[in-house]
Amino acid sequence: MSTSASHRTWIGFLACSAALYVVTLVGGEEPQRPRDNLKEPVFRVTKRIEPDERVATHPLDPALEMAKGGLARIRRDVNDYTSLIVKQERIGGELMPTEHIRAEIRNGKVVNGKITQNFSVYLKFVSPDAIAGRQVIYVANKNKNKLVGREAKGFKKTFGWTWLKPEGILAMQGQRYPITEIGIENLIVQLIDRGQRDKRNDPEGKYTSVRFVEGAKINGRRCTVLEVTHPEKKPYFDFNIARIFIDDQMQLPVRYAAYSWPVKPNGPPQLEEAYTYLDMKVNVGLNDAAFDHKLR
Repeated sequence: MSTSASHRTWIGFLACSAALYVVTLVGGEEPQRPRDNLKEPVFRVTKRIEPDERVATHPLDPALEMAKGGLARIRRDVNDYTSLIVKQERIGGELMPTEHIRAEIRNGKVVNGKITQNFSVYLKFVSPDAIAGRQVIYVANKNKNKLVGREAKGFKKTFGWTWLKPEGILAMQGQRYPITEIGIENLIVQLIDRGQRDKRNDPEGKYTSVRFVEGAKINGRRCTVLEVTHPEKKPYFDFNIARIFIDDQMQLPVRYAAYSWPVKPNGPPQLEEAYTYLDMKVNVGLNDAAFDHKLR
């Protein structure tokens, strides 16, 4: 995954449910194409709410309030979840193919200063074909904080399960962020950190605009979209446009997409990273066995 530390949201967030990817957001969304019989998510928007409909001292205040509320709900109510993740990232200036990943994630829990549940991740890659079948497992505070992975194709398949440092060269190959930063809780933490930093750098909100879009849908599920825009490129801003889709029923973020400034005058913004969580099921009761490579 490679930009600034505050820009880290590896999820890694991302793949499947309709034959065509359609969006009507201001500025548009990046078109996707079906890959390997997997269908891309459908995005639809029906109603925009202009920023002046929500009174705030700073344009980012409503967004930060929403993010902090979401983080509190996750830490209070969400123990674990499964999802099909659709991920697309720009690495070394090149936009990589969309990846589809089946994920099982257990949130870390702390009670009275003691860890009662370790942050745990199991990933199985579905596409593209070159990495289909790859499995990766990470459990925080276990196994010397190393991940374990296994390839399903090529000569690396013969290595079997291999232990790697999450931020090492091999583990980070083809990734903007380490596996330690995957998940909706980590995403919200990073969004809050970034929003607070942007407020410090732009205290009067001269270079920041925020809009809310109600009635958006991802694969038929209603969402509210939070869109943050920095029209002018400044060294302290990470993106030109960022969009966060919050599922209205679950009150959880299910998509994050960030765009850099146009390369050419009047050109389109460039997609830098997009993560979408589809078919999310919350509190399914994942146990230690789900994150034991010997049982996979």
